[in-house]
Amino acid sequence: MQAKRLIMNPFITTGKIPAELFCDRKEESKRLLQSLTNGANVVLMAPRRVGKTQLMYYCFDKHTVSDNYITFFLDILKTSTLQEFTYELGKAVFNTLASRGQKMQKLAIATMRSLTGNIGFDPVTALPTFGIAIGDIQNPTYSLEEIFRTLESAGKKCLVAIDEFQQITNYPEKNIEAELRSHIQKLTNTQFIFSGSERHLLEEMFLDSARPFYNSADIQSLDVIEEEKYAEFVLHHFLSNGKRISDDAISHVYQTFDGNTYYNQKTMREAFAETASDALCTKETTEQVISQMVREANRHYSEIMARLTLPQKELLYAIAKEHWARQITSGAFIRRHSLKSASSVQSSIKKLQEFGLVSFDSGSYYIADQLMRLWLII
Repeated sequence: MQAKRLIMNPFITTGKIPAELFCDRKEESKRLLQSLTNGANVVLMAPRRVGKTQLMYYCFDKHTVSDNYITFFLDILKTSTLQEFTYELGKAVFNTLASRGQKMQKLAIATMRSLTGNIGFDPVTALPTFGIAIGDIQNPTYSLEEIFRTLESAGKKCLVAIDEFQQITNYPEKNIEAELRSHIQKLTNTQFIFSGSERHLLEEMFLDSARPFYNSADIQSLDVIEEEKYAEFVLHHFLSNGKRISDDAISHVYQTFDGNTYYNQKTMREAFAETASDALCTKETTEQVISQMVREANRHYSEIMARLTLPQKELLYAIAKEHWARQITSGAFIRRHSLKSASSVQSSIKKLQEFGLVSFDSGSYYIADQLMRLWLII
């Protein structure tokens, strides 16, 4: 009896996406690669979960980058001080170099002395491990100098991607932008991708002539994949695996999540799994999948809401109902949603943005997590 062929789900939501399962982004990757290979730093702005991290990984794997650069990636969204930033950058640089052979290991240990005092070894890979804790970094400025000196001594050009770079504007240290800029502008062997999801903050950092990073990088924006392109991608992978999907099923998912790549993929992954060979995935199938996703997220979102004040909750519900909320301190908006006052809205929106629950773009506030918005308005 012939074994049944195992069908691999083509809608990937975690880890690095193989090139053959990467959806579109031809123009975006071309532009990013062009800037990088011409020696420029890049600011990459995109709403959360539309694929900017995957785009960077996709470009890192291209021969024009992989053959000529050592690439580093770090996400600083959860950092809140220069000390934590230094820790994450040091860990990313050390771990990447440690994986590239003994010569690079010795370079990292020799040049990053303040960060490599407690080196261990992984028993499985036999590679040295970054053994310090955040609290061990007593002088972040000095440690940063060591890290950048390491990058300059790597012998091969370095490309450092820092995700959610706008987070440094929340650090308590004064002149953090000026300090980082003073280090970066001296580098000759290292380029940077400063990516982030808060467009207005990144634009202020890099387009305001009074700020240290003014005009120091190419500005690039990443929008959601066009519905037509995504529909072609979905249809191709259903058909090539002996399954079918209706046009309205694809459109329903895309419109529900405003084209958000992560939630599109997550829904399609479950819908693909629910659809038998030679069967049709319908709009009803995707509606059931989305309803299940909302139910499964209930505990997580309830815990988030429990940590908010009443004015913050009321404003969050108001923004969710409007979808794209404008002029939120206006009398009309406040009356429409029975909010307390303009000053209360101002203080609440500041906190909601700090918590990463609300984003701002093109004059509108919106819930950063599309699934949370669905949960709020049900």
